[in-house]
Amino acid sequence: MARSQPISGNPNPPLRTRPWMAAFIIFAGACAIVFGIGSSIITGVANISFGTVWSAIVAYDPNNDHHVIVQTLRMPRALAGALVGAAFAVAGALMQGMTRNPIADTGLLGINAGAGLVLVLVFAFIPWLPFEYIILFSFIGSGMGALLVYAIAYFAKGGMTPLRLVLAGAVVGSLISGLTQALSLLFQINYDLAFWSAGGISTAEWFQVSVMLPWIVGGLIAAMLISRSITILSLGEEVASGLGQRTKLIKGIGTVIVMVLAGASVSTVGGVGFIGLIIPHIVRFLVGVDYRWIIPCSAVLGGVLVVFADIGAKLIALPYETPLGSIIAVLGVPFFLFLARKERREL
Repeated sequence: MARSQPISGNPNPPLRTRPWMAAFIIFAGACAIVFGIGSSIITGVANISFGTVWSAIVAYDPNNDHHVIVQTLRMPRALAGALVGAAFAVAGALMQGMTRNPIADTGLLGINAGAGLVLVLVFAFIPWLPFEYIILFSFIGSGMGALLVYAIAYFAKGGMTPLRLVLAGAVVGSLISGLTQALSLLFQINYDLAFWSAGGISTAEWFQVSVMLPWIVGGLIAAMLISRSITILSLGEEVASGLGQRTKLIKGIGTVIVMVLAGASVSTVGGVGFIGLIIPHIVRFLVGVDYRWIIPCSAVLGGVLVVFADIGAKLIALPYETPLGSIIAVLGVPFFLFLARKERREL
């Protein structure tokens, strides 16, 4: 990772940024999300026309099977995809900015795995728990996973580095996954675990969307509010401190935001990784290093990625569904290997 040059005496350091490109991405991405949601609603085992979709929205008939499919299955599924895509992408952008780790992602640093372990415990001991409380437990699990990974990397010989963070994430993720598998066998909840491991939004309902919506929207707004501070922090902790930045406070707030975004998403779609790895890199390449643009652009492109990946999940093996996590992993694994090789060359 290239080191930033120290900046002294300038509270507003010059940044490489392309606001015009960011504005175009936000506009074009928003249009793509609308188009993708519409396409997602009409695609699937049952072919449904746009006219039927419009009719189901403005003149819903509970006796019409296609109207029921649109209203109760496909619309909440498509909206859930846009929300969790935005949440995972912004969570990854925040993590990369705070840690200056180019391969930081909620799936690689133990956050998704921690949330999954706690969800399995909930399924085993309190399966009757309402979904709004399951989200709270997911927050706790994501925080525990992240804390364990950072603690191991911090106390390792030589201190915390991007490579050690990833190695700690791999170790912790494997450990937690093993515990999760063992608990699922012990309490016979293999089906729920299989859904979580594969990742997908096929079971998303309006109730789940209504519960996670305020958490994700609130997390995205909070991320925007600290975006300028994340930009300064991404220049390096010493530079940020020299510019008067309260680095520990910003990192604490950013970590809480990541936990909220990842926890709400994992509780709904399961262990989908790599979104927060791929999207922020693409956005930084296109718009520059100012997080005031990176965060909204990441939210939009993250939503686009998941919505269209979910369309692929429905169409690749009709009448069966391909796990959403597998589709995104096909893109994410080569991207991760490329970044890891690049990071190794620059160390």
